Amino acid sequence: MSQEWNIKSRGHVCSVCYKNLVDRAPVVSVLKEIPSGYERLDCHPECWKAFERDWEPFSQWDSVYFAPVKEAKKEPVKKEDAGELLRQLVSLDDPAMKNVVYVLAVMLERAKILVERDSKTLEDSTIRRVYEDRKQGDTFIILDPRLRLDNLAEVQQQVVALLSGTKTLGDVVADEEAFASADEAQPQAD
Repeated sequence: MSQEWNIKSRGHVCSVCYKNLVDRAPVVSVLKEIPSGYERLDCHPECWKAFERDWEPFSQWDSVYFAPVKEAKKEPVKKEDAGELLRQLVSLDDPAMKNVVYVLAVMLERAKILVERDSKTLEDSTIRRVYEDRKQGDTFIILDPRLRLDNLAEVQQQVVALLSGTKTLGDVVADEEAFASADEAQPQAD
């Protein structure tokens, strides 16, 4: 699959019976692999159990549905927070940003904003991690770039620079491309 990551928003109606999901009620969330990527299904548990299908989910988890809350309109914020930055980077779908995207996802997981719901090792040995935003219910499918410990500090500096506003996305993309070129030139130890 060509996509390295993407976001799937939580549904507000059951994908099987099409009735509204109920605030604070159990829900089964499922990712289905389709030719163009992934499709997310959110279902009442009883509907999912009764749902006949001839396919296996890419990922499946039980959670609780939280109805969206309308927030008062805020003044635009100049600096992006980590969640907004992750959404922006994922929507860019730029493979050069895979390390930054992954570190942001792990950072948000540690902050208990994202929860890892699943991970899959694909035939090409890549690992896709499935994260869910605890509050908004969006699902992120993130490529695990298998960062080496000696590369982590540089990627963390890039994330800090983006969050603080001292670097732009263009600066970080250029850094990542230079970093990837240098990494490919180094002999790999077995």
